[in-house]
Amino acid sequence: MISERMKKLVGGSSAIRAMFEEGNRLAALYGRENVYDFSLGNPNFPAPEKVQKAIVDVLSEEESTFVHGYMPNAGFPDVRAAVAADLNTRYGTNYSADNVLMTVGAAGGLNTILCTILNPGDEVLTISPYFVEYGNYVTNHGGVLRAVPSLEGSFLPDLDALAEAIGPRTRAVLINNPNNPTGVVYDRDTCSALGAMLERRSKELGIEICLLSDEPYRELCYDGTEVPWLPSCYKNTVVCYSWSKSLSLPGERIGYLLIPSEMDGFSDVWSAACIANRMLGFVNAPSLMQRAVARCLDAKADVDAYDKNRKLLYGKLTELGFSCVYPRGAFYLWMKAPGGDDKAFSDKAKAYNLLLVPGSSFAGPGWVRMAYCVSPDMIERSLPAFAKLAEECGLHAV
Repeated sequence: MISERMKKLVGGSSAIRAMFEEGNRLAALYGRENVYDFSLGNPNFPAPEKVQKAIVDVLSEEESTFVHGYMPNAGFPDVRAAVAADLNTRYGTNYSADNVLMTVGAAGGLNTILCTILNPGDEVLTISPYFVEYGNYVTNHGGVLRAVPSLEGSFLPDLDALAEAIGPRTRAVLINNPNNPTGVVYDRDTCSALGAMLERRSKELGIEICLLSDEPYRELCYDGTEVPWLPSCYKNTVVCYSWSKSLSLPGERIGYLLIPSEMDGFSDVWSAACIANRMLGFVNAPSLMQRAVARCLDAKADVDAYDKNRKLLYGKLTELGFSCVYPRGAFYLWMKAPGGDDKAFSDKAKAYNLLLVPGSSFAGPGWVRMAYCVSPDMIERSLPAFAKLAEECGLHAV
């Protein structure tokens, strides 16, 4: 009854979600407190109080038929104007409501813009390791995802390899900054060099290349690290944003696309994206959450809490002898699998009720990902299990 494409997807279901479900199974057997689930990027910390208040205030202060009714497919004009004004304040830009399209999270935004720009057979390049769903998003719209390995050790983009991979069918380059799963942040020099390279290759091949910047972790940075504003590095950039992580609202599915007026064919891109938002079945982003986020654009995630988890987990695991990438952003720790087999290592970890996601799920074999957006207490409780795992793997404490 189901399509051949969906048969393949069912057979290769997300390892992240599978591990999450495994956590529920183990919790039923051993008790939730005895299972250490680092699988899913589901923020454990509550949304800021200002967000909770905004939702209540919208319901009590605004007309019900307006709050819950239809609006233009791009979203409420005043909400889009508020988002544009906030970006202008933060980045010294000059956007208006006509540059902001409210979306059903960053995933909805990526599907909307990919539907807008892709012809069948067009290629989208991304940097591996990468978020597992990118492949599905691209194939949803007839495209082909091609991964270009990042630089070994730093996990920054290999710009020479990326430039070589760009060909006449390249339609877009998709990056994630800060990066899931590595926690690496692409700095200003890297982003400027990326923009210059895309400009050069576009001219050499006589094609238009769109840079898609997936930024749900933009505000989650540490040690004074900043995420560059990509449209200032390359004019044909579309920013895909979500409040899922920054305000702990993953289930509310609210985000936006920022489409700069400077990009090639802006009017057509904007019009097509508004139609794509509708035809994909989203129709519009959730109305209540649009109204709410417009009231709390200055609300902040509890970055200090994530930072404490980051330092605790990284510090303790490296003390035990594990090798990890020091994360500058997001809330993931990218750890080398002792022995090199990430799936076998994840199975070993599961024996201690430690749920880690194999790096192969992100086109990063030999590594595992851990989400540290969990309670500090769970990290502390997991440390004896990690110590036993390290001992089984023959690691030596530093």
